[in-house]
Amino acid sequence: MAFAKDEEIYGQGEAANLVYLVATGAVRTSRFLSDGRRPINDFYYPGDIFGLEAESEHTLSAEALSDSLLLVASRSALVAAGGEQALQAMLRDTMVRDLQNTREHLMLLVGKTARQRVSGFLLSLAERSSDPMIELAMGRQDMADYLGLTIETVSRMITDLQNSSLVEFRNCRHFLVCDRRALANIAAG
Repeated sequence: MAFAKDEEIYGQGEAANLVYLVATGAVRTSRFLSDGRRPINDFYYPGDIFGLEAESEHTLSAEALSDSLLLVASRSALVAAGGEQALQAMLRDTMVRDLQNTREHLMLLVGKTARQRVSGFLLSLAERSSDPMIELAMGRQDMADYLGLTIETVSRMITDLQNSSLVEFRNCRHFLVCDRRALANIAAG
């Protein structure tokens, strides 16, 4: 299935009967709170599986960050193809990965300065990429919502990291890590 940038893939509370694999593009999952805030749970890139829930409804919503192509299968098709045990194994593996990502996200948020959060986030994107020129699929607001910061703070921290020659943004969506060790030291605190 193809999804355009910012198009909803599924909504919070909708039936969770499909599983998604990102073929191209990027996806964000988030939860809309009653006060209007939208904390972002995670970002998914090519090769990542998402949407596999332990319950019958999605606890988060998912939207395409960019034009994206997703491979989609129903839970029943997965069971038919591989059996209930294969689905349970996929569910377990996906939940373990999500738990690891949640732990890393929590460590990024707890007791870290804004500079440490942004450094850690950019470093994590660089570690996922085999290309030295890293594509930033999300905008500053998505970064802010993920990091628990304001968009102004994220922008200020990116400018600070650029002025320190730790990263170089070629444009608003592509950057290089110029000093990985120094960026890692900042992220570690």
